[in-house]
Amino acid sequence: MAGIPALLVVFILWKWSAGAGHSLYALARMLGQLLMIGYLLVYIFESDVPWMVLLALSVMVIAASWIALRTIPRFRGALYGYAFLSIFIGGGFTVVLITQAVLTLDPWYQPSFVIPLAGMIFAGSMNSVSLAAERMFAEVERGAPYVEARRIAIQAGLIPIVNALLAVGLVSLPGLMTGQILSGVSPMVAVRYQVMVMCMIFSASGMSAALFLWLLKQHEWPVVA
Repeated sequence: MAGIPALLVVFILWKWSAGAGHSLYALARMLGQLLMIGYLLVYIFESDVPWMVLLALSVMVIAASWIALRTIPRFRGALYGYAFLSIFIGGGFTVVLITQAVLTLDPWYQPSFVIPLAGMIFAGSMNSVSLAAERMFAEVERGAPYVEARRIAIQAGLIPIVNALLAVGLVSLPGLMTGQILSGVSPMVAVRYQVMVMCMIFSASGMSAALFLWLLKQHEWPVVA
């Protein structure tokens, strides 16, 4: 039933010649990936061994780094290393801080916490790098100097999370908070967890985007040097 309005959007895109095939592929891929990860997470949670958690985190970073550069396909291969370092450092630092210093997990690799939180963090980093990269190259191509292009790029990279910060509690009740409330957790406890989530996504997004833009300049990437 939930797929009916999604297919309606695909139909509109098809009628308008606006990439219906790509959207349909994305929906089908989403379905397949979620079914696959559901079975995989059951196995990882039951195994409860650290190397499988680390392997899952590695796959997340590798995939996020590739997807992040979808907005600049011409430079995807050449800039993959920059995207990987940015997401690994910016997102990885946040994962460690949240799981080990804020939640103080025991054991440190507790899969049911580490993997979902890391997924949210790396997704935020991926989106910020993707938007910042697209805007950076667009600004440079129109002749903007590096400093101005960098300012505009990082602002663009943070648009989704800044919008989320402004809307949370007024327009939206995020998934984590809603899920906890529906499961019977006190709204005030749910709010505290959601504050942690919003801060960690903002931090990871900002650090990853900033590091990516910094790497472009420090390594004298020809388009922005």
